[in-house]
Order: sequence, then structure tokens, then C-alpha cells
Amino acid sequence: MAQHGLAYVSAAELAARIRNRELSPVEAVDAAIERIERRNERLNAFTHFGFDDARTAAAEAERALVAGEEVGPLHGVPTAIKDLFDFKPGWPATFGGVRALQSFVTGFHCVFAERVERAGAIILGKTNSPTMGFRGTCDNFLFGPTRNPFDLSRNAGGSSGGSASAVADGLVPFAEGSDGGGSIRIPAAWCGVYGYKASWGRVPMVMRPGGFSGTFPFLHEGPLTRTVEDAVLALKVLSGYDPRDPYSLDERIDFTAALQGSVEGRRIAYSPNLDVYPVDPRVAAIVAGAVRVFEEAGATVEEVSLGIERDQRELSDLWCRLIMWSNLEVLEGFKANGLDLIGAHRADFPPEYLRWVEEAYTWTLPDLTRDHQMRTEIYDIIQRVFADYDLLVTPTLADVAVKNTDDGNTVGPRQINGVDVDPLIGWCMTYFTNFSGHPSASIPAGLTEEGLPVGMQLIGKRYADADVLTASTVFEQLRPWADTYARRETAAV
Repeated sequence: MAQHGLAYVSAAELAARIRNRELSPVEAVDAAIERIERRNERLNAFTHFGFDDARTAAAEAERALVAGEEVGPLHGVPTAIKDLFDFKPGWPATFGGVRALQSFVTGFHCVFAERVERAGAIILGKTNSPTMGFRGTCDNFLFGPTRNPFDLSRNAGGSSGGSASAVADGLVPFAEGSDGGGSIRIPAAWCGVYGYKASWGRVPMVMRPGGFSGTFPFLHEGPLTRTVEDAVLALKVLSGYDPRDPYSLDERIDFTAALQGSVEGRRIAYSPNLDVYPVDPRVAAIVAGAVRVFEEAGATVEEVSLGIERDQRELSDLWCRLIMWSNLEVLEGFKANGLDLIGAHRADFPPEYLRWVEEAYTWTLPDLTRDHQMRTEIYDIIQRVFADYDLLVTPTLADVAVKNTDDGNTVGPRQINGVDVDPLIGWCMTYFTNFSGHPSASIPAGLTEEGLPVGMQLIGKRYADADVLTASTVFEQLRPWADTYARRETAAV
């Protein structure tokens, strides 16, 4: 730890040391800022630096401790939020590097920022994201690509790529992700960190003017961390009813007990490809080995076929259509306020995005009805798995991290094992649970021979977040990954 200072200390440990007066909030924040200033240029993880605000908050947090005031569970812990549909008053919101929005600011919080600040965390800045979050890589025309700490020539994944890269490189112990098709789990897999998407409704999504907009597909906020314990700590803060969200669950559950749970006697279904995905052999081999760890812990693991009959390209197109409804709402909202992004600022958007926008304006209500019927098929298939099993395990992604391009438009693989896939989302084995609302996590499963991280996805029954968190903890205990961060950094020096 001495070599890397506070860089790889967990949020839970930082919070405990601050509460015990072993470390001050000012020291924690200054250490994080120093590391960001030293290392962010190589990563391009942070796009906005809120250091003045953070230092003011740290001084106030120190005053509260000295005064003996009651403090929250994240008091003084540094963190970051994402630059997409994620907001803090007075800070810029470029919606993923849209050049026309580089000076746009908001006067309100997203739920993540609101709740972690209420719990005492100190937000240091905003992290990079792709334009409108409409792909599984992290790149845009304003800021460029976020680089992967494990290989700086490669992408960090999206859309929460800046957050995942920052956590993996020890800039902050945890950071915000948002997830409409895997945007927490995708970069978690490529950056070798833990990403958790809770059950739909567990963490509120406050969206205005369309309070019902976050269902096409299910949109989530959640944590990217280096430990399962930190994800549980964040979930404790983030979950719970919010009257502004018509779908938020009216319950607050402390999942700390899940960290002491067991998978002994549990039945785990393992799908190596969700029936329809081509999967790179490097990914397939690592996940096939990793899932057997649960057998060491007393679980039964059985390979299953889900019964999906639609082609993977048909399903990735379905995701693109569904997510476009909320995108159109944002575009129309700006247009109503005098900013025609797709008209006057068309050049700010990648051609892949413009293609889907143009198609979206031609869709009809019967088209939407058919899409929800397809989505229901996937929901029913996943539910049938859980009639016989407690968990479903898959690779998180079908391929390893791609090389960055220099045009602001990095996309994912176009072909895997000789099979064409959609380079925006078709290699991401994550969006099924955005159709269905099941809790799911990406857990570091191992490294390829080239040293690239591979993620394993754990999916639980609806509202059975504790099952996913327990299985994640069991895996972390039997195959710990914490040393990969500092070891990677030392090897790179």
C-alpha cells in the first residue's frame, strides 16, 4: 500500500479510517486529486474537474467530524459521476461529448449524486461517456476515447467507460455508472472491476419531464467498484423509495448480510453464449473455468440452453429501437428550448447514431407493440430458467477490449468467430436484463494471456439482489482480484 498510497484503498476502508479520525476528508480528497492530475491525461477518464467544489466539501466534512456531528456512511470518500444523463447543479452536462453542449449546465442532481452526497461522499468531477450513451464503447467527438488501464491502446468500454477506467486505475474507489443496455457491466468487464446493476426499481431513476421514460428498456444508476463490499455500501446508500420515481420500490434493504452468505446447495445455470452469441475463444475459456469456482463452494453448476430462437442481430436491433425512444425525448426537449441538435448541430453526432434517429421518426405504435412482444419473449425465457435455478451465469461480453481509433468514433467488434455482429451493442451479453429487470453484475473472471480483463455476468431472480451479491462475494473470496490493479501498475512502470 505504501507504494501506491491511498490509490487502491476501498471505499469501505477509507470511510472507516475517516470516521476513526485516522485520515481526514481533506487528506483523502487531496490524495485523489493529486492522482487524477498525474494520471488522467493517459486515461482520459475525467472530462470535468470539480476540484474547487470538492475541496470546499472536504473542508466542511472535516469541520463536521471535529464538531462531533453525525456523519453518513460515505463521509469524506471521493467519488465521481458520469457525463451523460447524470447531473450536479452548476456542472456541465455534455450528454456524452456533444460539442454543442460543452457549456450546458444543469441546476439539479441525478439520484446517484444526490444520495452519495447526502451520505457524505465528495464528488471530484465527471467521467467520459459516448455520445448519448448509444454504444458499448467510450468515445466521442468532444473528448475522444477513454483508455483502458490494462492496455492504453484499447478502449475502456461504455457507456460508463470513464468511471470504470478511473476506478480500475485507483483515481477514486467507486464511481457512478448508468445502465440501459449494460453500461455499468460492459466497462466493468473490460477494465477488470466490479459493476452492479440492481433489480429494476431498487435504485430510483428520476427522469423529467417523462417520469415513465426509463422503461424502454429499463434504465438504471449504480456503482462501479473494486470490491463487492463497496458495491454493497453504495447500494445501501442508493436504494430506497423516491416519490418522484413511479417505479421505485418502497423498501430499504441493507445487503451487508449478503457478504457473509453461502452458495452451498444452490443451483447455478451456466450459458456460455446465451444461445445466440458468437463468443471469442479467449473469453469462453476464462468464463468456463471461472464458473466452476462455484462448485468449489458447494453449488451445482449445469450448462443450459435457454431456448432463444431469434438471431442475435435481431435482438441487438431491438435494443437499439427501444433505447431510441428515450433519446428522442431528450432531443425533442432540447429542440423545444431552441437547440436543434440533430439539425443545426448534426455534425456533433456519429453516423451510426444519426441512422437510428432518422429511422425512429418513421416508427408507428404497432411497431412499438411488436418490439414489446419480442422483449417479453426474452423476459419469459429468463423467468423459465429461474423456475429451476437460483442464478444464471454467462460471459459479460463476447469479446475482449477493442483498439481505440483516432476519429472520436471507436466502435466494438464487427465480427466474432466469423459471425457479423452489430458493432454498437451486438457483442454485449448484457442488454437482456435491461429488457427484463433482473439484477445482474459483472465480476472480474480473469485475464487473457495478453493481460486483458474478462468479465463474468451473474444474473439473479427478480429482486433477489442478495443472491447475486453473495455469489459475487464467494467468487471474490475464492479467486481474489484486488492485486491485479497495483500489480498492473507496477508492471507498467
